[in-house]
Amino acid sequence: MIYIRVRLGAGVLGLALVGGLAAAPTASAAAAAPATVEEQRLGQAAPQEILRRSGFDTVAPEFARALERAGSFGQAERVVVRQGARLWQRAVDRAQGRGPAGGDLSRDDDRPLYWARLGMTREVRQWQPEFGLTDVQRTRLLAELEENSRGENTIRYPRAKGVKRILLTGFDPFTLDRDVRISNPSGATALALDGTTIQTADGPARIETAVFPVRWQDFAGGTSQAFGSGGGTVERALRRQLPRVDLFTTVSQGRVGRFDVERTNGAWRGGFPDNENVSRTETIPVTDPASQPQWTSTTLPYARIVAAATGRFPVYDHTSVTEIPAGGTAAVVRPDGPTPGSTARAGGGGDYLSNEIAYRATLLRDRLGLHDSLPGGHVHTPVLQFGTGNTDPATGTVTDPEFVRNRLDIIAQVRAIVTVAADASASVVSGTGRTRG
Repeated sequence: MIYIRVRLGAGVLGLALVGGLAAAPTASAAAAAPATVEEQRLGQAAPQEILRRSGFDTVAPEFARALERAGSFGQAERVVVRQGARLWQRAVDRAQGRGPAGGDLSRDDDRPLYWARLGMTREVRQWQPEFGLTDVQRTRLLAELEENSRGENTIRYPRAKGVKRILLTGFDPFTLDRDVRISNPSGATALALDGTTIQTADGPARIETAVFPVRWQDFAGGTSQAFGSGGGTVERALRRQLPRVDLFTTVSQGRVGRFDVERTNGAWRGGFPDNENVSRTETIPVTDPASQPQWTSTTLPYARIVAAATGRFPVYDHTSVTEIPAGGTAAVVRPDGPTPGSTARAGGGGDYLSNEIAYRATLLRDRLGLHDSLPGGHVHTPVLQFGTGNTDPATGTVTDPEFVRNRLDIIAQVRAIVTVAADASASVVSGTGRTRG
């Protein structure tokens, strides 16, 4: 998810709001919330085709009917949690070949999950139950729906001795105003690998995954504030997990034709619009900013990863950053990493949300005292490209054989990279004496 200095198209296709699903709310209830920018894109032809060709077009209507039957906020919460988790599991099962495909769209596709979730969040925003729903309650339902449909609450490792624990995260599709057909190979990888086991030099390792939104607000707090947990969605999801795992990697889509293991992450947001077309240009907001470093670094075994034969795409140890040198005022590119006392303007992964998730995850690792014992960092995948002749969003199809092949190859290579990292880290982790519960 590299920051690219290209403006997104200003136009977003409008979507008519659907009427309330229940009787008018009581006087104390809040009015239905308008659809978000992300939700408005649902009305376009490509998202509807993706949902239809995967069988996920039934998700939002079934969810709406279940919400309509809820007679209290507590019942609504249970519906949201249950159906959010069901959507995540359905997407994982589809990606891993379990159950019906639901249509002719390739099973490895991450987009049905993304668009179905937006259909569900739109239903929550527009719902006006008879018992009344306050703004705080609606926000809480949305937060619970996000958590449960992204795999955050199903990260569970076996208790068996000798089974290593690996955590991997991906992202939603993004830059959808340029091409609403876009898929994100990091999200597809998360679905393909969730709950799977790989064999490493130190025995079996279980991979658990989650998929994060491409929204600045969620990373700074957003709907997670409904829980009063402090921090944003990354910290909320990872704080409990990092002390329990043997290795973690955040993953996102990066440059064309290559993988990058990002050596350094910077504390800067560069302003590129997110999926809500919101820009943020500022220091990454974190708890306890007084102790916030300008840079964090990977502890993944990057030399071993780069040297290994993991797939058809080249893999690089990416060391370049952009900084304002100590005492300076202008930003400069440093090919070999930051200099002492400098101020971050872009990490190796840029200044967008891929850099931010890497920064937040590695800062959390360090604040938990795990820098020297927990291998973790960020991997950028190649850009997922459509096939030759299918590059025009206005006339192209939502999928093609080369597009599917590229995504499958990226998924397989991420799996191989994680295996190499786990092999290389086995002796380091086993010698730390850390206990994981």
